[in-house]
Amino acid sequence: MALSVSSSSSISASGFSRSSQELKAPQFGSFKLLDRPTKFVNVSSQRRCAVKPLNAEPKRNGSVAPLAATIAAPEIAEKVEVEEDYEKLAKELANGSPLEIMDKALEKFGDDIAIAFSGAEDVALIEYAKLTGRPFRVFSLDTGRLNPETYHFFDQVEKHYGIRIEYMFPDAVEVQALVRNKGLFSFYEDGHQECCRVRKVRPLRRALKGLRAWITGQRKDQSPGTRSEIPVVQVDPVFEGLDGGAGSLIKWNPMANVEGQDVWKFLRTMDVPVNSLHSKGYISIGCEPCTRPVLPGQHEREGRWWWEDATAKECGLHKGNLKQGDEAQLNGNGNGAAHANGAATVADIFNSENLVNLSRPGIENLLKLENRKEPWLVVLYAPWCQFCQGMEASYVELADKLAGSGVKVGKFRADGDQKEFSKQELQLGSFPTILFFPKHSSRPIKYPSEKRDVDSLMTFVNALR
Repeated sequence: MALSVSSSSSISASGFSRSSQELKAPQFGSFKLLDRPTKFVNVSSQRRCAVKPLNAEPKRNGSVAPLAATIAAPEIAEKVEVEEDYEKLAKELANGSPLEIMDKALEKFGDDIAIAFSGAEDVALIEYAKLTGRPFRVFSLDTGRLNPETYHFFDQVEKHYGIRIEYMFPDAVEVQALVRNKGLFSFYEDGHQECCRVRKVRPLRRALKGLRAWITGQRKDQSPGTRSEIPVVQVDPVFEGLDGGAGSLIKWNPMANVEGQDVWKFLRTMDVPVNSLHSKGYISIGCEPCTRPVLPGQHEREGRWWWEDATAKECGLHKGNLKQGDEAQLNGNGNGAAHANGAATVADIFNSENLVNLSRPGIENLLKLENRKEPWLVVLYAPWCQFCQGMEASYVELADKLAGSGVKVGKFRADGDQKEFSKQELQLGSFPTILFFPKHSSRPIKYPSEKRDVDSLMTFVNALR
């Protein structure tokens, strides 16, 4: 998908300049604008315009110098990158203003970072990015079920800042299957998680695979049960970035410590566009069927998925906010019901016609066979596990690629009553565990890497089949 790209090269067109004096502005509520020495910077000549799409390939070494030239050239010490301690950085920036945190994020990651814009008060993030004077990118998830007012708001924001928002859309085939099988409003009956996973989480996962960091508008005061401990910067606990694997994506939350009333003071002071739904009683805005106005005195998240438990109102984009114990207790309705054996009643994952759902007898038979007709790749999973959810799209894609290749792809739910068996017989250490059952060997081989993208998994399979 070719996506348009936002760049702050449009800043000069909007009239923003720091060429005559220092950037000094009053403090609004808990906001404090960043003071920096006066220095005119030609953005277009000093920085690369952000033209890489969200699903861009990793950067490559473009050198084509002949071997003789490299031999004759003086030896240059290889640059060693020092791994950043983001817990330490979060503490250092804990009392920083949103502008200071935004500036640090854009400085560190350049065009490998983008702002996640939801069509609500996240416009404050775009305003802060503009005020830094640095290039920035903005992306948004179009679920296909947003309010008309939200689409008009997107258009206003693009015109006001002179940018193009990079839109990500759900897979049409997945949406079609969901609606045909369960109807347009199944989430009112069995919870919003499945619909959000198709319309929001998977498109977001695709977007983030082209980045090394992203910026969100999360605040601690938004949700009492899930966002009270958000740091200003963290290693993303759920999603993977451009390099793949755990720890490959950094998540910035510049407004984590800001209260909602101060956000609105800032937006009014800076005279930026806002979604017209806010004037109709909407505070937290999502999809049209799942969002409604709130009454005076109600918490803002009361207007989202109002038929569900107030302490569990996450669509999956920020599921890392949930503590592991809390997450395991949530079912698809967010009502906290779970089986006594610890297997939460959440919607199942890894659903594909090219994936075999193995039962306990099925996996036991697979273990006993010494001469299999075909090799097998099997994931041991728990549907409530955020890391299993994180690799769902890549594993399903792998199963589709291997269809008809002579390699069977399966899944085995290994939590609850099956957990002890899986630990003793299937090498389960943590979720997910991926096993390859060779054609002529009784003992399965455990996938050793934390990288769970399609290419890494395919390399593992090809090396063993």
